[in-house]
Amino acid sequence: MSQQKKVSPVYIIILLILAGEAVFILPFVIVRIFRTTFLESFAISQTELGSCFSVYGLVALFSYLFGGPLADKFRPHILMSVALMLTAMGGFYLATYPTLANLHILYGFWGFTTIFLFWAAMIKATRIWGGTKKQGIAFGFLDGGRGLVAAIFGSVGVLVFSAFITKDIELTSILERKVAFKQVIIYTAFSVCIISVLVFLFLKKLSSTEEKQIETQLEKSKIITLGNFKKVAQFKAVWLLMIIILCAYFGYKMTDLFSQYAEDVMGYDKIKAAKVGTSLLYMRPIIGITIGLLADRTRASLWIVIGFLLMLITSLVFASGIIDDGSTLLFILSIGTMALGVYSARILYFATLEETKIPLGLTGITVGFISVVGYTPDIFAGPLMGYFLDLNPGAVGLQHAFGIMGIFSLVGFIASYLLYRHSKSSNL
Repeated sequence: MSQQKKVSPVYIIILLILAGEAVFILPFVIVRIFRTTFLESFAISQTELGSCFSVYGLVALFSYLFGGPLADKFRPHILMSVALMLTAMGGFYLATYPTLANLHILYGFWGFTTIFLFWAAMIKATRIWGGTKKQGIAFGFLDGGRGLVAAIFGSVGVLVFSAFITKDIELTSILERKVAFKQVIIYTAFSVCIISVLVFLFLKKLSSTEEKQIETQLEKSKIITLGNFKKVAQFKAVWLLMIIILCAYFGYKMTDLFSQYAEDVMGYDKIKAAKVGTSLLYMRPIIGITIGLLADRTRASLWIVIGFLLMLITSLVFASGIIDDGSTLLFILSIGTMALGVYSARILYFATLEETKIPLGLTGITVGFISVVGYTPDIFAGPLMGYFLDLNPGAVGLQHAFGIMGIFSLVGFIASYLLYRHSKSSNL
């Protein structure tokens, strides 16, 4: 009880938020905001970009499995700061506009830095910060705050990009846009370096309660054993979470297409389309904090069910093709509703670890075990979307992509409902 009365310092969660999004800005967020500019600058197709994400996903597949136990052996601030610095170095290399072959190598490198070294360490640190009673708000703050960080990075990125465009964007050459986009990449990489230093210096200064918790878990995790994996596999919730994360993460990957939808279907120019992607990110902190608070008063699994239902409805709306350049209000309402669904599911799936009674000492291994399957969209989502978008450029390809999202949303809805029933019965 005495441990629960102690409040973890606020700056700890702020550092986790900064680091948690900064590490993914270079591999993913700048592509989400500047998708068409990225394709033009590197002279690659949608499918080729998808293949880069596949290389990332393949490396991440093994990184999740072995990075999870690593997080149970070493302190979070060390793993996270090293991961951030190495990721930033990759960003400076990205600014040189490497060939497609080297771009594949770079994304493989990022799969190692962001997942093997970083991912499970961040999840475990957040779970410790939240304690036993505030998992919803802990992960709500984490993901919502990450959305705000991504939005700020995106907004500054758009400003940097605009500052180096000296005339109307439609009148610029690809070379001029490449020069402007290079400055965006450099600014991002430099910012990630700064956050790496902050994490190393300040994240290690935990409260005495947190220090004791981590020391206890490190002692229990000196040896990575097959028995620990067997223990994790015995939890029914683990298998349901694999499916839930897979479907929710696929939905999250689909948000990469909103900027392109704005440009190809709604008729926005490149800067306005980039602002659509950035504006969407500002919804994450509002949704994260709100859903986190609600989850702590009810059940995290319930809000995941609601999230998938919203994803299913809105993906079918986009797939139907009724949203065009004459339905701006419907476009705004639809992306807002889909964002609510996607972020609700994404924010809370790790908050259910406490709800389903998975031991803290197995957090790293559990996260790694679940993530091996749960984050496979990193491997197949990019090529799958790229195939349909290259096969039918424009509105038709986008409709097909959102139709596939509808299937994943339905499967996720069923799995999350089963998890809700399971967690409810296990707490009776």
